[in-house]
Amino acid sequence: MSTHADSKPWTVPALAQAKREGRKLVMLTAYDAGFARTFDANGTDLILIGDSLGMVVQGHDSTLPVTVADMVYHTRAVARVLERALLVADLPFGADATPERALEASLQLLQAGAEMVKIEGAGFKLDIIRHLVEREIPVCSHLGLTPQSVLRLGGFRVQGRGEAAEQLRRDAAAAVDAGAALVVLECVPSPLAAQITAEIAAPTIGIGAGPGCDGQVLVMHDFLGLDSGHRRPKFVKDFLAEGGSIAGAARAYADAVRNGSFPDADHAYAQ
Repeated sequence: MSTHADSKPWTVPALAQAKREGRKLVMLTAYDAGFARTFDANGTDLILIGDSLGMVVQGHDSTLPVTVADMVYHTRAVARVLERALLVADLPFGADATPERALEASLQLLQAGAEMVKIEGAGFKLDIIRHLVEREIPVCSHLGLTPQSVLRLGGFRVQGRGEAAEQLRRDAAAAVDAGAALVVLECVPSPLAAQITAEIAAPTIGIGAGPGCDGQVLVMHDFLGLDSGHRRPKFVKDFLAEGGSIAGAARAYADAVRNGSFPDADHAYAQ
């Protein structure tokens, strides 16, 4: 049974404590009450209402069309059923363009039941993080491949290789300095992600960032082996195939993250 012995609800300070104690964090996306309830009861520590819903729920080619209203709707649905997992919600594209817009969107998400908001990127976003944290809103920073930047990046590509590695290290340190309590690293070479994890005080959650992160996240549809209509990234693994049921898949995923067997080399990127 993969549910952690400590059944108390997760809090933001508990995330940092887990890092200090070397306990791996298990995160999955969910977009409705049914899946969220199952994940919550079977070992998932954090639930992410990802703007990935634009692609896997709404059928768009990117996350860009997702609105704050979309995020609030799905956040409310998931928040109603959670008993243990910490609920994180994405600020969708454009919602964090200014401190004022980010604050308004974040307030809506927290009032809908989120306990933390996630912001993609660094640069001017560091001021946004600081602005929110100063107003008692917990923030997760998302670095590496940032899907909201797909037009500028020219597609979904591994980030942080070569000379870009040092910038990514600086960005992670700066995000934590600005107040981020959690850092998601997406599509980052495993050695770099492990280095960043060792350097910053906040826990890191990897998605295509190797086993050296403090935890892992997968999009729900990917970890259940569903066809999203898009190319499956290297880091995706079908846990439903070995779990036998949705609850079993959640337990299998949680066990694999905690015992270090996922991700392995086949589900990570080299330097």
